[in-house]
Amino acid sequence: MGSTNWSTDAYKEAARLRKAAGMNDFAYSDATRSSGRWSIHPTLDLKGVTFRESRDSDAHPQANAVSVLFDETGSMGNIPRVFQQRLGTLMHVLLIKGYLQDPQILFGAFGDATCDRLPLQVGQFESGVEMDENLRNIVLEGNGGGNCHESYELPLYFLARHTAIDCWEKRGRKGYAFLIGDEMAYPFVNKQQVEWLIGDKLPEDVSLPQIISEVQQRYHLFFIFPLNANHGHDERIKDFWRNILGQHVIFLDDENSVSETIALAIGLTEDAINLAEGAEDLSKAGASEQAINVATRALEVYAHTKQVARVTGTNLPLQNFSAEHINHERL
Repeated sequence: MGSTNWSTDAYKEAARLRKAAGMNDFAYSDATRSSGRWSIHPTLDLKGVTFRESRDSDAHPQANAVSVLFDETGSMGNIPRVFQQRLGTLMHVLLIKGYLQDPQILFGAFGDATCDRLPLQVGQFESGVEMDENLRNIVLEGNGGGNCHESYELPLYFLARHTAIDCWEKRGRKGYAFLIGDEMAYPFVNKQQVEWLIGDKLPEDVSLPQIISEVQQRYHLFFIFPLNANHGHDERIKDFWRNILGQHVIFLDDENSVSETIALAIGLTEDAINLAEGAEDLSKAGASEQAINVATRALEVYAHTKQVARVTGTNLPLQNFSAEHINHERL
């Protein structure tokens, strides 16, 4: 996937036409909810998927994979709408300002697999306006379990074992993965849930530390924690993610600045900018002063402690995991 080119003009024109036709940006979600027949959009269904691929092409010879996976339950339900509205800003700074060559973005949403109908929806890696289409196909179920947990481990499992990215396989450069939410993950990947949603028949459950380790082999993994969400001031949840990801946990005062924050995090990791330069780039891309201030404040600590992205020189294929690689410890 990812063979087309991004066009801000095409993105804006599509939004204008939807508005003129009186069509909601998330029309599929609205139709699904009103019908009462809960069905995942075919473009986001992972059952039987071998890989979501980020591949080089003539149009994109140096593809770089970016995964953005968000909790869409409860107070987090506004995140997909924020991305849909701010996608142009994100792509502008990545492409025009050169933070990342040939970015291919995959969007996905998740909820709580213990109770939600559609707890895992993941699109393709895309370079053009198709990423906006994938985003708008997400069903905003909005339920969740109400127990301070959501199924973060399931999108992590999919990233670890069902994505294939040329930036890593050909060049030894990690992709980027951003998880966005305000609750804790479950302590292990449940094998029954994996079979239900993806189709894999695992011999046993996989511990959360194990699956995060697998993701980190190929991705710069970040967790974005909006502090204005329902659990934004729960220190237990903050500590949960700090203990797992350290400086790669980004505390964000306002979820409406999430696109700007992702752009800056990538630019900083690539050593393409410092915070002041990033703020100037965002301003030129049309971001509001408030969004810029929130994003730069969220990344102050990371900017001073980060490790710059490096080519590793080797890659570690994640296909054909055997039982001996699976860690059964519970957190």
